[in-house]
Amino acid sequence: MKLKTIRSKLIVFLLLATIIPISATMLVSYYYTNESLKQRVASENMNLLFQGANNLSTLLDNLNRASSNIYTIQTLIQGGYNDRFSESRVYDSLRYMTTVVPDVYQVYLYENKNSKATLVTLNTPSRNHNIEVYPTTDNNQQLLSTHLSHTYGLTSLTTNNYTARHVFTLQKEIQKIPSTEVIGHLAIDVDIKAITNIVHNLYDSGAEKFYIIDHNNQFIYSDDTAQYEQPFSANWYDEGVQANELQQGYFEAENSLFVYQKIKNNLTDWTLVKEIPIAYLTKETKKAAAINLILLAISLIVIVIATVIISIRITMPIRQLSRYMSLIQTGQLDVAIPSVKHQDEMSNIINRFREMMNTINNLVLREYKLELSSKNNQLKAMQAQINPHFLNNTLQIIGTLALEQNNKRIYKLLSSLAKMMQYSMHNNNKVVKLNDELDHVKAYIELQKERYENQFSVRYTIDETLLSSPVPKLILQPIVENYFKHGFERNYDNQQLMIQVNALHANIIYIKISNNGLPIAPEKLHELNQKLEHTAINLINHIDHDSNEDTTHSSIGLNNVLTRLKLLYDNKATLEISNNAENKGISVMITFPAQVTLERE
Repeated sequence: MKLKTIRSKLIVFLLLATIIPISATMLVSYYYTNESLKQRVASENMNLLFQGANNLSTLLDNLNRASSNIYTIQTLIQGGYNDRFSESRVYDSLRYMTTVVPDVYQVYLYENKNSKATLVTLNTPSRNHNIEVYPTTDNNQQLLSTHLSHTYGLTSLTTNNYTARHVFTLQKEIQKIPSTEVIGHLAIDVDIKAITNIVHNLYDSGAEKFYIIDHNNQFIYSDDTAQYEQPFSANWYDEGVQANELQQGYFEAENSLFVYQKIKNNLTDWTLVKEIPIAYLTKETKKAAAINLILLAISLIVIVIATVIISIRITMPIRQLSRYMSLIQTGQLDVAIPSVKHQDEMSNIINRFREMMNTINNLVLREYKLELSSKNNQLKAMQAQINPHFLNNTLQIIGTLALEQNNKRIYKLLSSLAKMMQYSMHNNNKVVKLNDELDHVKAYIELQKERYENQFSVRYTIDETLLSSPVPKLILQPIVENYFKHGFERNYDNQQLMIQVNALHANIIYIKISNNGLPIAPEKLHELNQKLEHTAINLINHIDHDSNEDTTHSSIGLNNVLTRLKLLYDNKATLEISNNAENKGISVMITFPAQVTLERE
């Protein structure tokens, strides 16, 4: 592969730019993930062991408090009574100890006065007289490490009715309070299940190990029951736990993470140790690393393929463009350059080059066409004005003939129609004076009076100070026209149409057009108001200004009135429709600012 070509350079560059950062990122993230994982797991497990230590301390405190119940029968132990009542009291006291603390297996009591031993195993008492205390102890109180339970020398218990269990034992001397004279011995054997129930939630027994070790390096708890009654010895324990005075901590040794918690009080000195293999701890991160390696291999394959494709796509348009330039250089300005549909940079360059050549080749022709089109448009505009002007002139001739025949009524109607046509012919006006808009409406109403034979009357309430105010063109006539289309009742007289114009606060013009004709059904009125409320401003932009059709009718209708108001006043105009009281006609209310100035398009 030659490094002088763009393709080879792209391949080498992209491979190096991909492999080096990704590999470095994977190594750094793997290292920091492992370290942060160890710290997080250590922190979580220290909190877990702290809770476990509290639960174990609670268990031992309850056991210690239960053993203190022996002093309720101190007088019986001190006196050495052998009557049935005394034995019943002793049994009740020992049985109470088995119920206060869960998993108590048996309670042993030795009374020095009469050399009598009592053993309550699962609420079953056994007694022997004239025997020695078992076992002897020089300590006032101590906890013995986990061991197999025994019968404390009571010969009445045989192997047939006694089952040995792993227990840990609380031993204490019974003193004649307030003196220190020893009057008996008490031992409470607690089934190791009491500890197992606490610690089984502190670790994963399938992958992790958990130990509870006392100050004599004896096991209190272990997964392997064969280790009970065996001395515990490990370098990591001596160097990482015993050599450290902290109550809790963690360290890494022998490919494992060790987390420990110490319990020290007047009753015990235990150490809880949790061993987490590093392989188990980092199992998920190794899986993630393996997945990343697979993804890296796949990405390399994709990158190589993509690099080849990209290099081909880049070099081929460059060569094609170079060939077009060579042809144009020879004078072939009309060379056919196909359009490229891709959206990359090289495709854009080719398309721009193609557009540039088209512009050069067609500049003169395009200028000629533009000039011709401009003349055609002017001709069409002149032709569009011939028919309305001709019709307007014809109406004036007919009106003159009506006057000559002394028919003033026809002349008046023709004048009203001519005014309306004259008003509509000036399409360039967006804003007119209020007085002009009212004159247009009055001319329209005059025509309707003739049509409906004066079945209605019109009342105007106009604030004359507003007659010169600018208003949008053709906003009143479409509303009045809707009355004659939908609300006028042909068979009824005395129908009224009211047009009110006045100023509200803050320079707002208020126009109200009401009638006493037919009302609108409530559901249709609600639908109509909703349509007006959601009228879009851009509706007017859909008018085709290049069409040959008359576009004046596009502005007729309430939606178009409201649309033009919103366009002109930047959504500050309103148009509302409501039924009048007692369902006598409807009212249309329009409000818009009065600050707009007269202008032309």
